[in-house]
Amino acid sequence: MFLATIVMERQGTDLAGLLGLHFFEASDFAPYQFVTYMFMHSDFSHLFFNMLALYMFGGLLEKTWGSKRFLIFYFVCGVGAGLLQEAVQYYAYVQEGFADIPFVPTQYGYIPMGDFLNLFFTTVGASGAIYGILLGFAMTFPNEKMFVFLLPFPIKAKFFVIGYAAIELLLGFTNSNDGIAHFAHLGGMLFGLLLILFWRNKHKIGGPYV
Repeated sequence: MFLATIVMERQGTDLAGLLGLHFFEASDFAPYQFVTYMFMHSDFSHLFFNMLALYMFGGLLEKTWGSKRFLIFYFVCGVGAGLLQEAVQYYAYVQEGFADIPFVPTQYGYIPMGDFLNLFFTTVGASGAIYGILLGFAMTFPNEKMFVFLLPFPIKAKFFVIGYAAIELLLGFTNSNDGIAHFAHLGGMLFGLLLILFWRNKHKIGGPYV
């Protein structure tokens, strides 16, 4: 999909604009984007680090849970991340007063708000699903020791993920204009947590709680 995005862009088609997740009030929004946005990435580094984390943590989870359960988990986390991101965007949309403005003045004249919103609030990437996988790894292997860059000592997976979630929450409230969907990351973790707790209550997955 990343290569297709580059090829199609040269042909004059914005594949990321078609498949990325738009704000639901934007004219280019479509429900299928809750799934397709996970396959779109902004640049190679975005794709590389997401796929590296998927390989490192997702492979072990898939072997432990089985392919079917892992696939369900992945998509639930990804769709859940998109839902929370949309909710946060809606809050910003209302707070900024956009909900009361039907048309937006531009140098080309007035355009409908729905068309104007196509330029903003578009989410791409598998990061929400990946953060859900990190959460799933920590809940399945909570005491697994991990070596983290810049830390001179190993840290247990459960503490690593708790710390990561806290950082994302802080950045979500303080760095809202950095171009990173921090609340989508948290949404992936939240929906992953809820799904694992649901499975455990049904006695389908064993293992200790975090």
